[in-house]
Amino acid sequence: MSRIAILEKDKCQPKKCNYACIEYCPGVRMEEDTIIISDDDKKPVISEELCSGCGICVNRCVFNAISIINLPEVLDEEPIHRYGPNSFELFGMPTMKDGSVVGLLGPNGIGKSTILNILSGQIIPNFGNYNTEGSWDTVIDYFRGSRLQQYFKDLSNGDIKLAYKPQMVDQLPKVVKGKVSQLLSGVDERNKMDEVVTKLELENTLDRTLKNLSGGELQRIAIAATILRDANFYYIDEPTSWLDVKQRLNTVEVIRDLAGENRNVLVIEHDLATLDAMSDYVHVMYGQEGAYGVVSKLRGVRVGINAYINGFLNEENIRIRKSPIEFEIRPPSDIIESETITTYTDFHKKYDNFELKVDAGEINQSQVITAFGPNGIGKTTYAKILAGLTKPDSGEVEEEIKIAYKPQYILSDFEGSVQDYLYMHAKGYGTNVFNTDIGKPFDLDNILEKQVNKLSGGELQRLATAVTLSQEADVYLLDEPTAFLDVEQRLKVGKAIKHLITRDDTSAIIIDHDIVFIDYVSDRAMVFYGKSGQNGEATAPINLRDAMNKFLSDVEITFRRDKETNRPRVNKTDSYLDREQKESGEYYYLEE
Repeated sequence: MSRIAILEKDKCQPKKCNYACIEYCPGVRMEEDTIIISDDDKKPVISEELCSGCGICVNRCVFNAISIINLPEVLDEEPIHRYGPNSFELFGMPTMKDGSVVGLLGPNGIGKSTILNILSGQIIPNFGNYNTEGSWDTVIDYFRGSRLQQYFKDLSNGDIKLAYKPQMVDQLPKVVKGKVSQLLSGVDERNKMDEVVTKLELENTLDRTLKNLSGGELQRIAIAATILRDANFYYIDEPTSWLDVKQRLNTVEVIRDLAGENRNVLVIEHDLATLDAMSDYVHVMYGQEGAYGVVSKLRGVRVGINAYINGFLNEENIRIRKSPIEFEIRPPSDIIESETITTYTDFHKKYDNFELKVDAGEINQSQVITAFGPNGIGKTTYAKILAGLTKPDSGEVEEEIKIAYKPQYILSDFEGSVQDYLYMHAKGYGTNVFNTDIGKPFDLDNILEKQVNKLSGGELQRLATAVTLSQEADVYLLDEPTAFLDVEQRLKVGKAIKHLITRDDTSAIIIDHDIVFIDYVSDRAMVFYGKSGQNGEATAPINLRDAMNKFLSDVEITFRRDKETNRPRVNKTDSYLDREQKESGEYYYLEE
């Protein structure tokens, strides 16, 4: 069986362990040089040809820097790219189709960004020969007979024009100066600026500078700047972070317009409902984070997403998850009565340019309450008032309670490792209870040695949410905890939250826009409505079905249930189901 040895160099500290992995390796004792010391950084290098997979080095490594991974038997071909000895391998490449949107669906850390770097020409594939520099001639010859042969030939000759939207749009103000109108007019090669600005609701941002914009506004501007370019291929990395449901579906519309013009679009997206509405086809990706990633065969979007949810790829005969992700047939209509943690009266808060009114409500033990609605309508203000960070002009929270609050935007200027941060800020860190209930579901072990200020968006989100949940509190207020998380991480986080609040008789209020996540985790829900940036109103926590119907009717969107997996799916506007549900007033989905 082929295997891959992974050595995470950020974790490896040979001076502290005196090369324990080498000392105890049977191959070294038999003079097979299974593990040697690198001349470059004086760290171990494991020979995968000589490694027997005994796992002794893994158990001897006190820093958890080594993994020996058996690859699936179906991977009998050479990798497309490998970064170095004992490093990540990518197997397979996606298929592009004219006039189609192709989605990449899979966990973080298994090669999606590597694929974009290859397709954009930033990385030349080395096909596992990491000791030699890759060449375009080799790439073109490798893909002979496929469409990628012509693609890479044109790419190497500069005959393809690409447009790329990166994941981390919060970095945009650091590299682009000036007003939004100047940026968009400067890249408007398709002469569609007015149309795109209207569809993405960017009119109010045109005279502002990028440094003064919110995350959601930066996301929409980055999308607009990408699709306004006249390109052959568009690569769009996580376009929905920080966007509300209506904005996500507006994004679907402008991206679908590209396909309508017979252009090629490749999208990485973790919101299943949005990916479903946006894509014609998907490639499911599987593997192990930081070790290897595999691109599966191209599938129709519904078939591909359902295969991912079920955790089994029929054509490849590969199980990618131990068990399927399960969705309830319908949201619970009757909530089990539980003790009240606190109640609050109607309250009101007015700023110079914004006003929020909230209906009186109560928060009960062992319930997850989700809060959703358009951006700029007061959800974060509500959270801050409940957390005691902002005082309302009228009304009050009647019972004094302890609240743990995770804000929407997370600062990452901490100087030190994740482990240092956890020791300083996470209550109970190091105990078996913490490791079982928080450490494991949030995959903290894999990032302990990383510097906090160098974490990815998803890693930082997991850390911040985990630390918040470790605090002693009556209510946990979590503002967009799913941003930058992949599908499985989102559902693991949701499951962990439900477990913790049930165990401790506490409650959680989650502000989020991912309908699939909301459907998965909610007991009750609050709807925020009004005019973005001007005024907002919020209902009390109510039944999820009623809340969804109110919200979706306001934005004129209907959802249905997938017959195979029960996951929420967006109905196409003015389709038969869309019209039927609107006429019956059931925007969430029809009763069976």
